[in-house]
Amino acid sequence: MEQPVSQHSMPEAFAGLRAVQLAAMDELRHAQARALDMFGYQPHETPYEVIATGPHWRLRRYAGGSDGPALLFVPAPIKRPYVWDLTPQVSPVRFCLDHGFAVHLVEWEPPRSGDAPAGIAAYVLALLSAARLIAAERAGAVPVIAGHSLGGTLAALACTLEPPRFAGLVLLGAPLCFEAGSSPFRDVVVAQKSETPEDSPVAGSLLSQGCALLSPSTFVWSRWLDAALSLADPAAFDIHVHVERWALDEVPLPGRLVHEIVRWLYREDRFRRGRIELGGRRLGPQQLRLPVLALVNPADEIGPRTAVEPFLARIASDDTRIVEHPPEVGVGLQHLAILAGRRAHAETWPEIANWIDARAGRIRPAPSTLRQ
Repeated sequence: MEQPVSQHSMPEAFAGLRAVQLAAMDELRHAQARALDMFGYQPHETPYEVIATGPHWRLRRYAGGSDGPALLFVPAPIKRPYVWDLTPQVSPVRFCLDHGFAVHLVEWEPPRSGDAPAGIAAYVLALLSAARLIAAERAGAVPVIAGHSLGGTLAALACTLEPPRFAGLVLLGAPLCFEAGSSPFRDVVVAQKSETPEDSPVAGSLLSQGCALLSPSTFVWSRWLDAALSLADPAAFDIHVHVERWALDEVPLPGRLVHEIVRWLYREDRFRRGRIELGGRRLGPQQLRLPVLALVNPADEIGPRTAVEPFLARIASDDTRIVEHPPEVGVGLQHLAILAGRRAHAETWPEIANWIDARAGRIRPAPSTLRQ
């Protein structure tokens, strides 16, 4: 005789089916990435060694670094970090190694079975652990930390929680202010009322799909336009396809992290308001007592000037600067121009290096000509 189905088994079955579907979506996108590899667009990363690991992170140290100032790169957690090392021509990693920096990078690991749910606090504490490890291996050297997108937001939180751990903060298209109208992307995120479950991973392909549906002008039409404009410029088209290949290489994120980013930052703007609680303390702009350099792109809809300037106007440090770098062809998303743009590498990264040199105590003879 057929047994009745319990009232709890059907939702569990649907949840399991959904997980399988999302895993299949991720694998399909990875298969597309591997197809591009056949045409020579696979990652060619600078050699590195992993010098430390944590529950959801690894700390890379790149080969070729000198005894110069220590630098810690913080990628956004949604995708693989090699957009920082996309090609030899557009690679912040290689540029900074050539400049004489000792380059490190935090690589975010996808959640594994049995991991405790990880939120913003866990990611911030990972950056503080990485800073301590760098200081320990380099006789007390205090690194400058540089983060892109939400990686920059996490870096700013770490600097606010323990300012002495860092010599300076470089923000690359990193939003800190999430009040209404601060960025087009913020407004479409807040308009959505659904909540992300905190107790299960969120597939990378689901996040990408959600972003495309929320803001097609940012994540779909602008990429198609960039592809069309790149056709007449082989070097730009090469970068564009490398970016598209990277965009297919997604990783899942902890549900708690996604939930807290959307709720605490995008909806409630807790960081700018001084109401985000980490380490038993309330943190906000007043606790950020470090030199800060913020790079913004006027065409970036995720981390524009209006998502940074109101926050920096309230911080305790008087050593702050906001620099605009221009929109570029070939970068896919203008949000990536500071990492993958040719003009950014020719003009803006040399100035970033000069700024880091000065804050890390190594003054170079070339004067800074940062564009305000």
